[in-house]
Amino acid sequence: MKKVYLAFAALLAGAVIVGCGEPTSTSVDTQVQAAEEKVITLMFTNDVESAYDPIPAYWLDDIGRIGGIAEMTTLINTLRASEPNPFLFDSGDIFTGSLAKETHGELAFELMNSMGYDAMAIGNHEFEYGHEIFAWEKNRAAFPVLGANMFYKDTDHPYAQSYTIIERDGVKIGVVGIMGRDAVSAIIPSFIAPLDVREEAAAVQAAVDAIRDDVDLVVLLTHEGKTAPMQTDAESDPRLQRDIDADIRLAGAVTGVDVLFGGHADAGTPEPVVQPKTGTLIMQTYGQATHLGYLQVVLDETTGKIKSYDGKLIPVDADKFTPDPVVLGKLQDYREQFPELYEVVGRSDHYMPRRYIEESEVGSLFADILREAAGTDIAFVHAGSLRKDIPEGALTRADILDVYPFVDDVLLVELTGAEIAEVLEQSFTLERGLLQVSGMEIRYDLSGPLGARLVSARVGGEDLDAARVYSIAAPGFLAEGGDLYVTFKGKEILGNAGRVSDLVIAHIQSQDLVASPPLGRMREVDPAP
Repeated sequence: MKKVYLAFAALLAGAVIVGCGEPTSTSVDTQVQAAEEKVITLMFTNDVESAYDPIPAYWLDDIGRIGGIAEMTTLINTLRASEPNPFLFDSGDIFTGSLAKETHGELAFELMNSMGYDAMAIGNHEFEYGHEIFAWEKNRAAFPVLGANMFYKDTDHPYAQSYTIIERDGVKIGVVGIMGRDAVSAIIPSFIAPLDVREEAAAVQAAVDAIRDDVDLVVLLTHEGKTAPMQTDAESDPRLQRDIDADIRLAGAVTGVDVLFGGHADAGTPEPVVQPKTGTLIMQTYGQATHLGYLQVVLDETTGKIKSYDGKLIPVDADKFTPDPVVLGKLQDYREQFPELYEVVGRSDHYMPRRYIEESEVGSLFADILREAAGTDIAFVHAGSLRKDIPEGALTRADILDVYPFVDDVLLVELTGAEIAEVLEQSFTLERGLLQVSGMEIRYDLSGPLGARLVSARVGGEDLDAARVYSIAAPGFLAEGGDLYVTFKGKEILGNAGRVSDLVIAHIQSQDLVASPPLGRMREVDPAP
């Protein structure tokens, strides 16, 4: 059977799941509760990233299509009608994609308003259009947008609200939100330069201390830790499983947090992880609106502690849940405002998936287009920039913009062969996925020590020369040193070949049928015996 839920063994090995005095996991009987108990139902999402439509669930045996924001809304409303004291939260990364770009994120907030969110934390994708645009657009939210550790640089002036208290039907929940400093490295540096993202634990503790005595439950929303592997079937591939160590550490470094819902790593937790020191319940979904997070807790009103809990990830079975008409109508209204996005610009001869830690058809295609447009020796494309697979058949402008949704130009720089090797070694850590390349033939060994995994590299049929200077085309984010590729930092920009998405669309329009390049330019060799 293909993967439905991966065991979270690697993560849980370092944490005691249920210890002495900690809440116990149990199926909550909502029909019969003692008078001194209070049941609270928490629903959550993370890293939706404008993934609004169902997609083929080709890695699952029991679901044909998964996801869809209108389908998820129906699931949420069903739970609201059947479960006690429901609340809904998001842990960041609501922006990206073609419609988000056209509306500067307005659509995401409009949909979340209709879905009835109670609060959200800020994620790195909220800065795709710069800090000023997000600061303005978040005013549209009918719920608090939280970032307790975000301040204008060299001041104590907050960029966002630190916490909120939500009171409903006799239940009071305190909510704190933070964005981790690691997530900052996934933002175009100039887009967040005027802001400071400060140490997480101190900011969280200050906010929790301000509200702990006034609420029944404290929920922390985080967007931190390792960057998610952008691969559609990531939940089915053990190699791509991210840990949530950053959330576990943070939950252990602060007191007074009952529940932590995380984001950024897309590290799905089929059941809650319990921080062994503090008892904080930690959960996260796989992102892209494919699953709804669910955690129901029973509070002992005498002690104020969580007595028991039931947590899970609920797949959004698109063939099971009828799309919510309000959310579907709003989504259609916005699409009708931008008909040019849905113009057919070409056709593909087959479905082209993206891969995060391997050479991919999508990555090779994009890299080839960038190198041809820039006229350089080499082109690089960072794996995390590719946000959607290329479907088979007719391709609309939106399809391409959703694959590469960022406002990025193709910049030209020069690197020596030694510097190129340094860039490749960073890629081979797989911390931010495997760089997609054009103009090179590369062999590497991931069993080797960090910094010594490059086996061979050829450019234009010749061995990479450490002393020679090569021309490089790369998206602006990469050329500025983003995604930990610090070798690019400070390099002189020698040219601009145009917007990444414009170049790709122009290439597709010039072809009768888009075919992906043959694979094999990047190969992992068998480790030495």
